[in-house]
Amino acid sequence: MRIGVLALQGAVTEHIVSIEKTGAQGLPIKRVEQLEEIEGLIIPGGESTTIGKLMRKYGFIEAIRDFAGQGKPIFGTCAGMIVLAKHIAGGEPGHLELMDITVARNAFGRQRESFECDLQVKGILEPVRAVFIRAPLINEVGPEVEVLTLYNDEIVTARQGNLLVSSFHPELTDDYRLHQYFADMVERSVVANQ
Repeated sequence: MRIGVLALQGAVTEHIVSIEKTGAQGLPIKRVEQLEEIEGLIIPGGESTTIGKLMRKYGFIEAIRDFAGQGKPIFGTCAGMIVLAKHIAGGEPGHLELMDITVARNAFGRQRESFECDLQVKGILEPVRAVFIRAPLINEVGPEVEVLTLYNDEIVTARQGNLLVSSFHPELTDDYRLHQYFADMVERSVVANQ
C-alpha cells in the first residue's frame, strides 16, 4: 500500500517516517502524475497560502479533487486542514474546498504559543500525543462531518468519508497511531475499490 505526502512544503520526511511505521510505503509527491502511483495522500502542515499557490502553479488543485472524487483518502494536518476546508473564517477563499468545515487560521496564536498535549481521538483507544504549532481550529462542521477530537470544547480532529483532518502535527511525535488510523482508511478504500 502506497501513501503519498504532498511535497511542496512542510514536514514531508516526518510524515513518511510515520507512514512507514504503519507498514505502508511512503512517497513524496512532487508531480501531479505521481498521484496515480498512490492509494492515499497526506497534505502536511506549512503555510496554507503558500501551499495553495504552489498547488495552483503545479496543477494539483483539480488533480487532488479528482483523487478525492475516486474515493481515495486524504489526510490534512494543520495547514493541510485549511487547504482541504470548504470555508475559511473571515471570508478568505478556500483552496481544494473538499471538506464541509469552516476553519479559523492560527486560532491558537503565534509560534511562541505552541504546545503539546495528549488528546482522546474517537476510534483510537489510548490518548494521542498532539503538537500544536500556530494551529487552526474547526469552527463549524457540515452534517456529514464526524468530530473525532475536542480540545477545550474546540474541534481539532474530524472526518468526512474519505477525508481526515487534524489541527495538530502527529508527525512530530513518535506516536504514529493517527497515521495508522489513516492507513486503515486507505486499506479499506483499496479493498472497497477492487
